[in-house]
Amino acid sequence: MPGIGVLFFLLLISSIPVIAVFVWFRISRYPFSLRLFSISLLIGATSFFPALFFQDIIPLTNLLGVFGRAFSEEFSRLLLFIILFAVIRRMNTSAQPEQSLPAEASATVSAKAGAKAGATAGAVGLIAGLGFAILESAVYGASNPGSTLLRAFTAAPLHGACGFRVGSSVAMFRESPFRSCTRFLSAVIIHGIYNIMLILPGNLPTVTAVFVALTAFAAAIQAIRSSMKAD
Repeated sequence: MPGIGVLFFLLLISSIPVIAVFVWFRISRYPFSLRLFSISLLIGATSFFPALFFQDIIPLTNLLGVFGRAFSEEFSRLLLFIILFAVIRRMNTSAQPEQSLPAEASATVSAKAGAKAGATAGAVGLIAGLGFAILESAVYGASNPGSTLLRAFTAAPLHGACGFRVGSSVAMFRESPFRSCTRFLSAVIIHGIYNIMLILPGNLPTVTAVFVALTAFAAAIQAIRSSMKAD
């Protein structure tokens, strides 16, 4: 298969989860606009470049380096999510005038708004992770064709799952900094385990990498489904 054919194939395979999530959101009438969906994809793809910068200064020849690489990618997403969510929060505050409510009602409204914001942040993170995977799959496939097929099928679920965790960690930071930090670290750990399994020889580590990616992705999808039912 010629090089351009390989690139097209990788882009097609890694785009399938994005298309599936988009169709799912539309069918379920999930309140997630096309504009926010597109911005999330763009944020995810853009985070690929600061991740490359961080990886240039991290040694990748040992176990610590493998987790360092995972950290660099999740940290890049974290930085861009912080900026994006700050902009969204400011826009929402400006668009909604303050209302005079009893203290109990105000607390209830704030709790519901916080839960909805957390669900939206998780969905943004999921889509951004899928956007990251599209660009990474193309670049990695061009430079490392040996394991192209495996990464094409597993990188998108892995990055989507980790993006979900990073996005939700940003949303919950104000209310629970400790939970926020543990949620972010869980994304790094999942990502690091996946990376380690891929570089170990044998079929069992490969199967484990696939299991880790798909299980984490399924958990993220289930969390979003639960927020849909709550809405």
